[in-house]
Amino acid sequence: MRTLNKETQAHLTPRKAFEILSEGNKRFVSNLRFNRNLLQQVNETSEGQFPFAIVLSCIDSRTSAELIFDQGLGDIFSARIAGNVLNEDILGSMEFACQVAGSKLIVVLGHSKCGAIKGACSHVKMGHLTGLLNKVGPALHEVELREGRNLSPDVMVETVALENVRYQLRSILERSPILEHMYQEGRIGLVGAMYSVDSGEVTFLEQHFKELGQPEPLKKTGTGA
Repeated sequence: MRTLNKETQAHLTPRKAFEILSEGNKRFVSNLRFNRNLLQQVNETSEGQFPFAIVLSCIDSRTSAELIFDQGLGDIFSARIAGNVLNEDILGSMEFACQVAGSKLIVVLGHSKCGAIKGACSHVKMGHLTGLLNKVGPALHEVELREGRNLSPDVMVETVALENVRYQLRSILERSPILEHMYQEGRIGLVGAMYSVDSGEVTFLEQHFKELGQPEPLKKTGTGA
């Protein structure tokens, strides 16, 4: 499996970057992962890196993006934080990945049975974790408005996890003029996804790509979209 270089990265489109991740997860689930020479990739990336995507995922030990999408050294940026939420540093990292390093795709990856989402739903207060879980608050509020108290605790956690992916995805362009401009120019795409800790499968919730001359605004969507 070839390591990405500047030329191959430049020729990738946002849609092609998405297809690479999608196919990688299919290999992962089927236990047909590419046989990579990681030491060779260490040598090949020693003078520079040209990742094609940045994935924002949870710190959960089961959700390593490189493994889930069957990628090697130098292929993707991986930003990890409990609850896969945005903050200024994560946004800055995304801007670096796309504007400076040339990545073509941003993925917000939530997962099932997320402890951070469970903590937010239970209104956990504990040191610095309190502020972090508050970033899930808008998604929790949206679900509570829509569903009231009609959901069981487990279903509530899963529903909020889905809504949180969508909320964080929308917030990227709302909070970063740099990334919003790149999206409008068709230079990057944005994808929301959920990983199942039971099956290893990634379900893609939203895919946002914009070709020049074909307006495709990133809009708020409901859980069933």
